[in-house]
Amino acid sequence: MKQRQLGSVGPPTLALGLGCWSFSHSYGSADESESIATIHRALDLGCNLVDTADEYGAGENEILVGRALAGRRDRAIIATKFGFVHGADGKISGRDARPAHVRAACEASLRRLATDRIDLYYLHRVDPAVPIEHTVGAMAQLVAEGKVRHLGLSEASPKIIRRAHAVHPIIALQSEYSLWTRDPEREVIPLCRELGIAFVAFSPLGRGFFTGRLRTEALANGGFRSQMPRFEQQNLARNLEQLRTIESIAREKHCSASQLALAWVLARGKHVFAIPGTRRIVHLEENLAAIHIALSPDDVRRIEAAAPPDSFAGDRYPAGSLFKPDA
Repeated sequence: MKQRQLGSVGPPTLALGLGCWSFSHSYGSADESESIATIHRALDLGCNLVDTADEYGAGENEILVGRALAGRRDRAIIATKFGFVHGADGKISGRDARPAHVRAACEASLRRLATDRIDLYYLHRVDPAVPIEHTVGAMAQLVAEGKVRHLGLSEASPKIIRRAHAVHPIIALQSEYSLWTRDPEREVIPLCRELGIAFVAFSPLGRGFFTGRLRTEALANGGFRSQMPRFEQQNLARNLEQLRTIESIAREKHCSASQLALAWVLARGKHVFAIPGTRRIVHLEENLAAIHIALSPDDVRRIEAAAPPDSFAGDRYPAGSLFKPDA
């Protein structure tokens, strides 16, 4: 299957990875055996970029990934993230990117993942109280010690990316990007191309919206999506109107709307990757099939005409969310 190099100095990997967030975070309970089976199937299909974070399930996600990779560690590229801190109730209480926390967080992730190195270590969100040079300097020390192989940032601004990259090579920049979240293509994706940094799109299916399975009734049981403005009833109704056009184009291409949305993301450049999340093998296999869909320039124009930038109703995050990146 089609591979791309992860940045100018990183390893080659499939253009589609596996986001593990949903295994233990925000979308309701998941069956651990099913989650582990999905990771195993991903590896068998050549999908070896496995993405987690210490924030997902307050560390439980990394533990699950570590269990899944027991005996299979060398087949995977493990990406994890740090930078959030939790209160006594287990909920996020803020950010911490001070050098001391960088080291402590890495050591804790290594223990949970049951591994001796992290292949790609991301700063989950920039801490405005800490100069990025201090944070990346501490991350670079972990590389020197062999505990981390490569460094990444998540949801960082162009200015921060340049400053970080000047301290130590950044091989990947992870941000939300999909047909309904287009901000990175204005500056960040071109900058990544310029600097030889891989751009890794998380939530490339619009938090499941482009699967077509999230109609109003599917959101009635609450969960993370019920807090997201784009899934509020009035906004969702408007957004579903645009989805119908995407679904029509997908039928012409003999694929699903989710496969079309993933193919569109990957068509943005050879340095662009995507890490859709899923708990089920059947959806994993559907997602990976998108890597074989070829879009012509006319296909891309039609898709983008159906989903222009800033045309979907609702903000990315609710007001006050600690996940919102700094300007």
